[in-house]
Amino acid sequence: MMAFCTCAGSSGRQALKLFQRFNQQKHNFFHKPLWIQNSASISTSFVYQGKRTKSDTTTAVGEPKDNDWTQIGSHSIRKRLGLYAKLSKSRLTGLVVLTAAAGYAIAPGPWDPYVFTCTALGTMFCSSAANSFNQFMEVPYDSQMSRTQDRVLVRGLLRPIDCVTFGAVSSLVGVTMLATTVNSLAATLGFLNIFLYAGVYTPSKRYHIANTWIGAVVGAIPPLMGWAACTGDLNVGALTLAAILFSWQFPHFNALSWNYRPDYSRAGYKMMSVTDPALCRRVTLRHALLQIPFAALVSYFGVANWSFFVLSLPFNVYLSLLSWEFYKNSNNNTARKLFRFTLLHLPVLMFFMIICSRNTKSKELARNQQQQSELVAVNGIENV
Repeated sequence: MMAFCTCAGSSGRQALKLFQRFNQQKHNFFHKPLWIQNSASISTSFVYQGKRTKSDTTTAVGEPKDNDWTQIGSHSIRKRLGLYAKLSKSRLTGLVVLTAAAGYAIAPGPWDPYVFTCTALGTMFCSSAANSFNQFMEVPYDSQMSRTQDRVLVRGLLRPIDCVTFGAVSSLVGVTMLATTVNSLAATLGFLNIFLYAGVYTPSKRYHIANTWIGAVVGAIPPLMGWAACTGDLNVGALTLAAILFSWQFPHFNALSWNYRPDYSRAGYKMMSVTDPALCRRVTLRHALLQIPFAALVSYFGVANWSFFVLSLPFNVYLSLLSWEFYKNSNNNTARKLFRFTLLHLPVLMFFMIICSRNTKSKELARNQQQQSELVAVNGIENV
């Protein structure tokens, strides 16, 4: 058996036995994962048996032929870069970088293009590392879910050692870049995000529904990284920004997980949508409604002016209405509508916050410059 799956414990071995039983059946499954490995060693050269393509073919029954093996090391550089992009969950990483960039743009501090670029790149590497470790740990379970059966490790397109190496290098580069070019607080938050996502959130998914709250904390950290990169500290304004991201995670993820309940149940994940659907509906509605007072707090504490609250109100109300529909009549249709709107809701709120914070930010900078000028003038008088 694969070395990394053996480390997963009894649950991993049970999952692999289940895969073998599935493969022995004569029914035509849409997607059948199978790893083939040299039995005499613990080499990580795997082959994937699944949907047939010109570049990835195996025999349907019996032993694979010589020309049926897909060599992992045979990928071109361009294709390998694409595989690593999938390993880092490029779309999710892009959203994480967007929220970190928004935190930098909103924070009441001077704009430095170099620091901003390093913050975005450092956040990208940290997110890529966390996602790589996440996929490495979940290969046996991803194989049982239709949503994740095409991931690169499940298909054997990359070796586990490649995944771990990529995650380790990305962690080192990301945290080091933040520490040397930004500041220690941003680097600490970046390391904390990797640890929480890969070390706490990922394993907790199989034990308790609290994993959703842990994941929400992970999602709230990137804007704090951007804020810390700009100002060097965190204050109550930064926490209100993080609160919006924290609560947004629940309608977003709960709506997503509702449509994949059979997948999560089959893989053994403890999600609210599976273990406590009533709680899933209540939490979704509760945190959708919290977006309205949190938006008010953003304006109250001066992170943005009150125009932000006015502009965001229709979107927050509509999010609450979709969550109410999901609460009253939970099905794939209402969950899908809610999930799709959350993908629009967050970027729109970040955009409104940025444009509404410019005036506030310029006033804060002007006030600081005036105070510095007055202090210089007072010191000059005293010296005379």
